[in-house]
Amino acid sequence: MTAGRDQEVFKPVSNDVDFPEMESRLLQWWEESGLRHAYLEKNDDSDERFSFLDGPITANNPMGVHHAWGRTYKDLFQRYKTMQGFAQRYQNGFDCQGLWVEVEVEKELGLNSKTEIEDYGIAPFVQKCKERVRRFSAIQTEQSKRLGYWMDWENSYFTMSEENNYTIWHFLKIMYERGLIYRGHDSMPWCTRCGTGLSEHEIVTEGYKGMTHTSLYVRLPVAGKDASLVVWTTTPWTLPANVAVAVNPEETYVEVQIDGEHLILAEQAALRIFGEDVDIRSRFPGSRLVGEHYRGPFSELPVQQDIEPVVIPWEEADPQEGTGCVHIAPGCGKEDFELGGEFDLPVLAPLDEFGNFLSGYGFLVGQGAWDTSEKIIENLHGKEILIRTEDITHRYPVCWRCGEELVFRLVSEWFIDMDQWREEIMDVAKQIHWIPEFGKERELDWLRNMDDWMISKKRYWGLALPIWTCDECDSFEVMGSQQELKQRTVQGWDKFEGHTPHRPWVDEVKIEC
Repeated sequence: MTAGRDQEVFKPVSNDVDFPEMESRLLQWWEESGLRHAYLEKNDDSDERFSFLDGPITANNPMGVHHAWGRTYKDLFQRYKTMQGFAQRYQNGFDCQGLWVEVEVEKELGLNSKTEIEDYGIAPFVQKCKERVRRFSAIQTEQSKRLGYWMDWENSYFTMSEENNYTIWHFLKIMYERGLIYRGHDSMPWCTRCGTGLSEHEIVTEGYKGMTHTSLYVRLPVAGKDASLVVWTTTPWTLPANVAVAVNPEETYVEVQIDGEHLILAEQAALRIFGEDVDIRSRFPGSRLVGEHYRGPFSELPVQQDIEPVVIPWEEADPQEGTGCVHIAPGCGKEDFELGGEFDLPVLAPLDEFGNFLSGYGFLVGQGAWDTSEKIIENLHGKEILIRTEDITHRYPVCWRCGEELVFRLVSEWFIDMDQWREEIMDVAKQIHWIPEFGKERELDWLRNMDDWMISKKRYWGLALPIWTCDECDSFEVMGSQQELKQRTVQGWDKFEGHTPHRPWVDEVKIEC
């Protein structure tokens, strides 16, 4: 099929050119002449294939200029390959699920928390999410057509489709059969507004902002000695969960006298904080402090009654930042949690999913973590263990969807074990031709250092994990398809049948252990 150029299509209707009207006539001519379909079908009989998969835009708002820029490049490469005679799919995609969409629907409905979503109703909320995706995928399609982006628009793929969701169920079933799925505890980034954890790769690039926080220098009296450890933190709310102080065993520490008090910290830190003429009474390696006990900053709290805070060794304790005596709260930080496991430390988890202090934390109960700084400062000052405060601007993780500051929180989530799978993925990455070439080494470096993959999200509009748990025997099973789930169902299929595999409908299904 061929199509000639109709000069009338390009002829301005007057000297005062109406470019949108001219564009409209050109688009209409492309469709009426069948030019786009001729282009899409041009190489159908070719034995050479070029496989292009569109990394889809989230169908959540109209396209931005950055989307138009990216789509222009995609169209350019596909047209080039078409001119070379390659057969292609020309299939566009839309990313449909996840918090991006949820947050915008919450704004539309005037909702501000997971509790308000549940009061509104999960089912109507999910339907609103679907409606938003359909509305903006249609808008993005029309915008793309106006760019002159020639794709098989009638056959775009949607990640909310049953085909996509059940394909992921199948993948997770394979991971389960290989013993790679487990439920574990970890102290990880948590958004208190969205009420969900974030994977490391979600915040490693655009998930940090320059934030100003009030940092504290606090003295912690060492048991049996007339001296105190000096710790420093930029997150005062974590101090009530303190169970240990980490020191670098290879660094030099000092005992200094300040206004009649004896304080212990790294020598580098002492000179930086108190000046070159600080009164140093003794020097010793950090290893000498290991095993010492001290009185915690909030030893009076009910949750602290059975805790014996102790000094532990940690080669990462850096005297160039802080004091060289690092406050450790395993329930409030990634490295802290790892050290807790290594040294069998107690783990205190102070916050609920909304970032509020749980029972056992005295005057802090029910208050949000970031709202307690002034009360914590006042409490420490009253106990005469606060040395000083200092505002500090630093890079701090935020939720890349809603912009809220994150907390680190002890959570129970579902993970894929990367250690048993890492080398397989790396072998595949090595077989790929990367453009630019340095992309391969970046990918391999990321895979080498990637933690276990957290796959659960405690939200509503997204993939429902096909994991069924038994409270009686603490076992779990993964369903790999809709057919398998139907065969195993003993209750609730009538409420699920006819719906997509999303909450709340899939929650109704029970299987026999």
